[in-house]
Amino acid sequence: MRFRAGSMVCSECGQSTVEYAVIMAAFLTLVIALASLWQVLDGGVFVAHALASASHHLTGVFSGVLADAFLV
Repeated sequence: MRFRAGSMVCSECGQSTVEYAVIMAAFLTLVIALASLWQVLDGGVFVAHALASASHHLTGVFSGVLADAFLV
């Protein structure tokens, strides 16, 4: 059997295309996730949620907060 130099090249000719496609898909997913996060942060969803949670928390312990604030 003779070794042909071209046979090795032909068996790997699509590898770089597949690697490029995998990296491009990962990068595109990252860009879409960051854009979605930006939209949520720009809309104030996290701030609204934090304010809603804080107001519910303070209403339940308001007497204790006053006692701590005035050292009663």
